[in-house]
Amino acid sequence: MTLIERYKKPTPKFFRTLRNIGIALATAGGAIIAAPVALPAAVVTLATYMTVAGTVATAVSQAVTVDDDDASAKAKKEKSPETKE
Repeated sequence: MTLIERYKKPTPKFFRTLRNIGIALATAGGAIIAAPVALPAAVVTLATYMTVAGTVATAVSQAVTVDDDDASAKAKKEKSPETKE
């Protein structure tokens, strides 16, 4: 499976939620870092960590996919009774 094929497959619900949380963290952190007012160093440091954590969570959760081939094969195996000859 190529990387492009992997990205075209559907993403599980948990990882879609995680991706959205990561996007929100990265956006909030970036907005705080880019704020035109002077902020305490601790706030800017926290915003930097938020941005990095959000970016990593988004990238990792986007790469996780549902493998339909294995799931459908497993479902077929469970549904069909084994025949003995």
